[in-house]
Amino acid sequence: MTPAAPPFALLPGAAASPVILHVPHSSRAIPAEVRAGIVLDDGALERELDHITDSHTAEIAGAAAGRAGVTPWRFVNRLSRLVVDPERFPDEREEMRAVGMGAVYTRTTHGEVLRRDGDDPGPLVERYFRPYADAMTEAVRERLAAVGRAVVIDVHSYPSEPLPYELHGAGPRPPVCLGTDAFHTPPELLAAARKAFAEIGETGLDSPFAGTYVPLEYYGKEPRVSALMVEIRRDTYLSEPGGPAGPGLTRLASALAALVDAVS
Repeated sequence: MTPAAPPFALLPGAAASPVILHVPHSSRAIPAEVRAGIVLDDGALERELDHITDSHTAEIAGAAAGRAGVTPWRFVNRLSRLVVDPERFPDEREEMRAVGMGAVYTRTTHGEVLRRDGDDPGPLVERYFRPYADAMTEAVRERLAAVGRAVVIDVHSYPSEPLPYELHGAGPRPPVCLGTDAFHTPPELLAAARKAFAEIGETGLDSPFAGTYVPLEYYGKEPRVSALMVEIRRDTYLSEPGGPAGPGLTRLASALAALVDAVS
């Protein structure tokens, strides 16, 4: 499975928009040289991709961008998170390392071996993780320079039933989970999201997934960078675990567009 597109893409929005829709986990593409280091056979790998991929989230973000009154910018990962996960800390700060899911995964969603324990993650971090982080940092820097603020909205999905890898899977699993950060998620951003997604159903807070993505250069330092994670329960728009999208996708795109317009 060799990707036809570059590893990531910044898709331009309106010059006056502060919003970056960040879509890190929508792709299933794995370069051949990375596939060689994954021990699963092809069938098992496809099943793992069904579980781990936030399927159709790039389509949701794209449709939302088309509906928004002020077109947001979009930063889209073109590679699977099984290559590297750009949202993890690349060091001991990452709690998901406890289940083999740091920046470079060594275990699957069900705790099976994905990569051999002795494999060095360094080359993957240098080739894929750091360029992605640098490009996302630059995208935020450009919004700050252009309009004086940046709003990063993370677009994710999650299964209706918890998977074994989840560290906090025992809590509520609402149709839309909003992940927040005490420094980077102001009350007005959270309120706008609750209003925008109200028609989808209940919106929960930081369960089953918490936090949101901010480039490390700005994390905890720059109040002009605000951020929110939108986690969409998959049964609201697709056939689980990773099947085709249904009509729920359009409703979600409209809700996300409403959020974009509210914070633009």
